[in-house]
Order: sequence, then C-alpha cells, then structure tokens
Amino acid sequence: MAETVYDVAIIGGGPAGYTAGIRAAQYGLKVALIEKDEKLGGTCLHWGCIPTKALLFNAEIWDHLKHAKEYGIDGVGEVKLNWAEVLKRKNAIVTKHAKGLDFLMRKNKITTVRGYGRLTGPAKDGIHTIDVNSGVTGDTAGKQSLVKAKNIILATGSDAKMLPGLQPDNRILTNMEILVIDQVPKSLIVIGAGAVGVEFASIFRSFGSDVTIVEYLPRLVPVEDEDISKELARLYRKRGIDIHVGAKVEKVETTKDGVKVTFTSAEGKPVVKEAEKVLVAVGRAPRTEDVSLDKTKINTDRGFIKTNEWMETEEPGIYAIGDIAAGMPQLAHVGAMAGMVVAAHLAGKYARPVNRNRIPGCTYTEPQIASVGLTEAQAREKGDNVKVGKFPFAANSKASIVDSHDGFIKIVTDAKYGEILGVHIIGPSATELIAEAVTAIELEATIDEMMFTIHAHPTLTEGLLDAYGSVEGMAINA
Repeated sequence: MAETVYDVAIIGGGPAGYTAGIRAAQYGLKVALIEKDEKLGGTCLHWGCIPTKALLFNAEIWDHLKHAKEYGIDGVGEVKLNWAEVLKRKNAIVTKHAKGLDFLMRKNKITTVRGYGRLTGPAKDGIHTIDVNSGVTGDTAGKQSLVKAKNIILATGSDAKMLPGLQPDNRILTNMEILVIDQVPKSLIVIGAGAVGVEFASIFRSFGSDVTIVEYLPRLVPVEDEDISKELARLYRKRGIDIHVGAKVEKVETTKDGVKVTFTSAEGKPVVKEAEKVLVAVGRAPRTEDVSLDKTKINTDRGFIKTNEWMETEEPGIYAIGDIAAGMPQLAHVGAMAGMVVAAHLAGKYARPVNRNRIPGCTYTEPQIASVGLTEAQAREKGDNVKVGKFPFAANSKASIVDSHDGFIKIVTDAKYGEILGVHIIGPSATELIAEAVTAIELEATIDEMMFTIHAHPTLTEGLLDAYGSVEGMAINA
C-alpha cells in the first residue's frame, strides 16, 4: 500500500491547530492533526479560556444572589457555596467541548495522530517528515512513527511562566493548579495583573477571598488604554481588592499556613504580604524548545517563531500560528484566525493576513473589558490628530436594567476624517459589544457613518451609538 502523504500536517490540537485543520479539510485538503495530549483543545479548552469563563459565570450568578432581595426574590436565605459542584460544572463544560472536537475531526475526515511531533529537517522532494513519539510527553519513550506532508503547521501553544526559583505546588499556583484547588482560599495573592491575573482576582473576590494584586508595571491590565486601567483599579478597590502596582516581587516563601510574598512598593519600601495561596500570572512562554527547530532554517525571537504575513517561517512549507508566532498576541481567536488564513493560503483560496490593529482583546473580569485598535496614547504617538469621546454606562437604560452601570465606552478617532482608530470598553457585556467595534474598524467606518447606524433600544449596544456621538459632543443620553 502506498504511504499516505497529507496536504498539511499540524502539530498541536489547540484552537489554532484544530481550526486550521477543519478549515483546510473544508477546502478539500487531506489533513493530519498531531496532538501529544489525550484530548484535543489545548490550554484554552482545558486550562484557560473555557474553564476560567465557566468560573466567572458562576461568580456572576453568586454576586447576583447576594442581592436577591433587591430583585424581588424572597426566600433565598443564607446562600452557601458548594465549590465541588462549581468545579463539577466547569469540568462538564470542558468534557462536552472536548468530545465535540473529536466529532468535528471525524466529520471533516481529519486523521488524528496521538503523540509528540518533532520536525526532521527541510522537505525532501517537496515532502516534509514529522517524527511522532506516541509517549504521553516528549520525554516518554513510545512507539515512533513518521507523518509525511506537503506542508506543516506548527501550533504547539504555550506554558505558564514561573518566577525564577519557584515550582508550582498546592500553594504556589499557575492557571492550571488554581483550577483544581479543593476549596476557595481565604486569602490569595495574585502576582501579575494581565488578563489571567485580574480574572482570577475577580473570581475569588466574588467567592469571598481576600485578594491582593502585585504588578510590576505601573497599572493593571497594562496593554489596555490607560483610562481603562484607572477605572478597573477604582472598581477593584471598591470591591475590596488590595492593589500594588509598580511593585517588584523579591521573594516568595512557603510558611506553616500558606505563603509569604515580599515585594518592593512603587515608593521603594519593602512590603510583606501573607496568604493561603499565591497565583503566579506573569505571562506565557512559547512551546518551541523541543520541536527540533534547529534542524530547519526557522528563526526565533525569545522562543517565538518569526513568520511572514502568511505565517510562513523561513523554512519553506512550514508555518507557525497561535501562541508561538512572534509579534502576535497570545489569544485563542488570533491563533484560530491565523489557522484559517494559512488554510486558505495553502488551498489557493481568498485570504488576507491577520492585521495586528484589528484584533479584539477581551478580559472577563467584573466589570468586563474589551478593546480593539489603538489606545489614545498609541494614536497620539503615531502623530494622528486625535479626537476622543467617552460615554458612561450609568447613562444607559439597559445597564440600569441589568444592574451593571459602572464603566464606559471610549472611542478614539482621527479628527480630520472621522475614522475610528480604537474602541475601549469597560462595563457590562463588553466582550460581546466589542464585535461591532471590530467590524467598524475592519470596514474603516467613520464616526458620521456609525452615528447614523440604527441601534435597537433598550440595549447595551445602544451605548456605542452614544459613544460615537460623544466624539462630536452629541451623545443623546449624556
């Protein structure tokens, strides 16, 4: 029997990899998907996006129950959190969607190869070869097999970074360990105020933990517009979260009852905080060390793989997408879109490269944060003649109805032509509202066009209409 040669072989079954595989198969390409873990879905499904958002939804319900009487719901009495059931629901959601991915592989006739894939070098006669070890991890001896393909997509994902000298255990946690703790900690120190850090801070504060955030940079969610960071800090302090920004962690130690974190404050003073648990949320490192990149022409920058606009590396026929791609934010939807772009490119179908300035960023805190395009500071640094508008959710009727009226929508525009350069939201359903803003920026819409786009009433989306109007000082409801 002739040896199978796939049109494309993908190493990594997370959102970037499986999306690339499905889209390639839809275009009629023969696809192999190589995954080292027992289940498809990667970090996003099992240890990131999905389980954390499940917990955040539980936390939102829990917060609403605390105010049941205000909603005219009597008889609730003293509520008690059943953490085991919270985890059970989270796990059931993950399992459901992992099974769904197996179904999608079968539906699209994608060959799933279980094992750890490594490159073997450049293509020979136009065919690449991947060495697959069927062991559970890259270091476990297992049955060796070879997968041959005309093209390869690397989508190996990332791992949580750890502070030097520390190892995760039952007190010093990463995003993985914190998802399986057996009870809600009475106190939690979060090191890092990016999306992961502030989301877990929100979850456990809702569930009653005393939460402290320690961030090295001068503000929370430092990739966001500065006004967003200020508002989140204000609202987190209002929720009772202890915030230290511009703080450098010096030491993390385990104690008899928990952990002790020593850091230098922004004012240069030593501070010691103790808690039951500490979450280290200082970013993610690309998984590229053990893929045999050294056998190819692929170049890296701090472990991230350099690509051209079509995500192709300097080794012809090998592409890199997702958390390992240099210059792209480590977001599941970015990896997935890059996968669709590569699949279309390989199939000779219409495609356009991912535009870095048109990527939505979402943080599922309470309140939610979402943004797309340039911050006000970035627009001014570029030399744009900037005009800004801001509309508070306190003036939106639907926000009052859903009892979530903190925050605002901020629009950054080019003053000369009215083109929308950036949209920044903190408030209810921000992560859903941002889709309209992405579309507007993708289509290079102007403020005038969006001010005459009808938005239904009463809706949170209507807040965007007022935000567009606020750029010209013409918001109706504020």
